[in-house]
Amino acid sequence: MNYIYPENLKAKPTLWFWSLKHFVILAVGALLSIVFLIHLRLIYPAVAVLVYAFLTISLDEATILDFLKYAVRYFLTTQQEFEWR
Repeated sequence: MNYIYPENLKAKPTLWFWSLKHFVILAVGALLSIVFLIHLRLIYPAVAVLVYAFLTISLDEATILDFLKYAVRYFLTTQQEFEWR
């Protein structure tokens, strides 16, 4: 018998472009936003789920949200050291 193994056995499980954790959060959020949209005519939860879906797209073990966190940490929250010579 032939077995097909993934290239990296220690990689996080993914489903399409999202990690499994983010995909479950998106599925629950989508269901709740549909309920809010139908019963209360609120579109804001659906917009929040779509923004979260965009920010958690995973490519090469990094998400857009991780990149934004690194950029904020680099430009705003950590002190930069400059040496003049």
